[in-house]
Amino acid sequence: MYEGHFFKSFEIVEDLREQGKVKHRLLDIVFIVVSAVISGCNEWKEIKWWTELEVNQKWLRKYIELSNGVPSLSTIGRLFNIIAPAQFEKCFASWMQDVVRPEDQDIVSIDGKTMRGSADGDKKGAHIVSAICRSHSLVIGQVKVNEKTNEIKAIPDLLDMLYLKGCIVTIDAMGCQKAIADKIVECGADYVLQVKGNQEGLQSDIKACFADKEMAERIDALRGEFKELKKPYGDAGLAMLRTIDFGHGRIEKRTYWYTQDIGWMLDAKKDWRKLAGVGMVTRDVEIGDRKTTDTSYFIGSIKDMRNFEKAVRNHWQIESMHWVLDVVYKDDANRTRKGTAPQNMAVLKKIALNAIKKDTKKAAKLSVKGKRFKASRDMDYLDYIVRLNFMD
Repeated sequence: MYEGHFFKSFEIVEDLREQGKVKHRLLDIVFIVVSAVISGCNEWKEIKWWTELEVNQKWLRKYIELSNGVPSLSTIGRLFNIIAPAQFEKCFASWMQDVVRPEDQDIVSIDGKTMRGSADGDKKGAHIVSAICRSHSLVIGQVKVNEKTNEIKAIPDLLDMLYLKGCIVTIDAMGCQKAIADKIVECGADYVLQVKGNQEGLQSDIKACFADKEMAERIDALRGEFKELKKPYGDAGLAMLRTIDFGHGRIEKRTYWYTQDIGWMLDAKKDWRKLAGVGMVTRDVEIGDRKTTDTSYFIGSIKDMRNFEKAVRNHWQIESMHWVLDVVYKDDANRTRKGTAPQNMAVLKKIALNAIKKDTKKAAKLSVKGKRFKASRDMDYLDYIVRLNFMD
């Protein structure tokens, strides 16, 4: 019992309950809730119903003691309302460092999401910033944004939790800040940051770079050379790569441009640590008869077109994760509001999501929803998920 990195990582969580009245071990309750969420539960009441089933109690005793039976709904809710969320988040990130080692030049994407169901009157919903590792498709850390600040303040705290050496960090325009670029470089990583109106001067410089007469001639020349998708054309002065994606009646064509010829951007090179190039991506989308085109701009510390394309393209993974949390885990519908429970529930759901996604063999063809359903009905499969994730 209690073997593996999961239990070792979370056993240090401080139990703030009045010790003379504690009947249920904190680590037991954490494991119970995670197991219930893996098995399809999204709300505290559903978790309680799951624990009341005799078959589930028998299964739980293979991994935890349950010396005083299963905890009540109020006990579960009260515990997660007082667990220090910052410590809980650090334990989660520490555990993920033990089980996930990003590959060299791996993509780590960072983005925020508001848990809308946790809003209460004038109180805004908990806003959580998460990081996902592309090679494993797993969430490797999260922090809550303080109500009086924003993502700009929270992202450096999240970066401090993560092992990023040799990775490429991608963040949308909110994270395009000099201090965040500095922090990424200090972590031994590179960055690709989207540039929008919050960096108006920088955005204007990048637009001017690609509109320059000499650059326009280079662009036309590379378009003439283009023959093969996903193959980079050009050199450090200007490189181009094109992709086409099909699916569900949608055709999306992307053209990536990246130049390291930025010697003229004297102020930007001075202000943005390790700045190596600027990029432009044009998306042409066709859905039936409707066609749209949009252009995005980026800065990067990378020196390779393939890495630029990989970084921009794979940032969608974190948006996909947010969609799964909303649709499958009913994140926005969850009405958990009191104290620190919403933030701690966000960690629990990400642990459960990671556990399900890590199965790439036994039920690889099933969706996340399908795997959760299977775990709720097939104890052998639930055993497999637990041993795959928690017993290492």
